[in-house]
Amino acid sequence: MKLGENLCFRYKKLVPRTPTDKFYTLDARRETMRPEEVLESIEAVAPRQGLPIIGPKRGRFLDEVIETHRPTAILEVGTLVGYSAVRMGRHLNDGGRITCVEIREDMASTARSNLAKAGLGGRVSVIVGDARKVLPTLEGRLDMVFLDAVKEDYLRYLKSIERLLHSGSVVVADNVKSHADAVGPYLEYVRKSGAYSSTYREAPPSFGTGPGDAVEISIKL
Repeated sequence: MKLGENLCFRYKKLVPRTPTDKFYTLDARRETMRPEEVLESIEAVAPRQGLPIIGPKRGRFLDEVIETHRPTAILEVGTLVGYSAVRMGRHLNDGGRITCVEIREDMASTARSNLAKAGLGGRVSVIVGDARKVLPTLEGRLDMVFLDAVKEDYLRYLKSIERLLHSGSVVVADNVKSHADAVGPYLEYVRKSGAYSSTYREAPPSFGTGPGDAVEISIKL
């Protein structure tokens, strides 16, 4: 499967709707919105719908990575409703592409709608499937990878696409504090294999109170 293939999808809904989400009617009157408006709309419903998005506080780490490294080809593993894809896509230079892998068809459909609503449908493709099976089929060069799917499989994901990385490619792994045990083998590898320069970045919770969470940012040497 070639990275960067995409189709254009018509906007249908922003996130899975509940009876209290009245802003849908207003948003549906507009064919597109600014990406920031789409992000804010998802953030508004994420806590009550239990959507484990990266959120605005850890999301700033994604912003920083893209603004610093200017990746052209990005792979996201675990897309959910497309929040992080919108967040990354709004910073892409012309010609930049994101390929997303999402196991659930309903979430993939919602992500496509959100991306189209944000005006990013032409830059982002969403593949439906189990990342363990999809990633080994991908071809092409990757400048950035964002891991946010099954935590126990992070190392498996990385090793299956490591052949596509180059010196300077950046790998960002989410939830490395809240799921420290599950991602332990992954962290051991990126920190001690000698193949990466790796940094731990922690942030407070985006919604409510609690211990917050962290990402691991690893640069291929």
